[in-house]
Amino acid sequence: MPEFNLDSPFLWFLAAIVIVFVIAQSVFFLINAWKQARKMGLDKAMLRRVAFSSAIFTIAPAIAILLGVITLSHALGLPLPWMRMNVLGAITFELPAAEMAASAAGSSLASKITDARVFSTIAWVMTLGMMAPMIIAPLFLKKIESGLVKVGAKDEKWGEIFMAALLLGMVSAFLGMIFEDISAGLVGWIPVFVLLFSALIMGVLGTLHKKAKIAWLENYAMPLSMIGAMAFSIPLTSWIG
Repeated sequence: MPEFNLDSPFLWFLAAIVIVFVIAQSVFFLINAWKQARKMGLDKAMLRRVAFSSAIFTIAPAIAILLGVITLSHALGLPLPWMRMNVLGAITFELPAAEMAASAAGSSLASKITDARVFSTIAWVMTLGMMAPMIIAPLFLKKIESGLVKVGAKDEKWGEIFMAALLLGMVSAFLGMIFEDISAGLVGWIPVFVLLFSALIMGVLGTLHKKAKIAWLENYAMPLSMIGAMAFSIPLTSWIG
């Protein structure tokens, strides 16, 4: 039986098929949108400006996606993270999903996944978990949105509290993973220190955006805080570990 390889040509081939399909789909809609805009009489120069500004705007989320691929590639190789993060995924989902799946299978993302069974479990959990929004959005989004609008219409203050509670609930789910190992001693506090450092960078960048009127920071504050926190975690882990 051949040895399992996270970066085997077969996995690269499967990932490439998916990515090529996504790119082809994007090109198809771009071409058709351009043609439709021209039929509506929109100026070519304006369309070029819109296309250019849209391309610039995608750089910030692309940096976050790249960071996600790099983070996951240590344990899962490059093909799977590349495919997941470029189709429908975010590091805030993919990393916890992969870690929980690995833990359930008796492994961890702290080292390379060498068991094909564990890798398959992680891939299925990441993929099936991210399919839920694709089903919920078209079937139930209108009902959910109308329900939220009704709550806000009846009592605007309660509507704001309700939305804030939903956001805090989502944030709390991620915070649980940050604080789960603090009983292990100083090592268990590493994620907390990294979180605080990331929040500090975000606060500084937010202040610069508001006070110094640096407009581009609005789109790049998150990826910059992520990069800064990741860089900070390297010497911190070496020092504490």
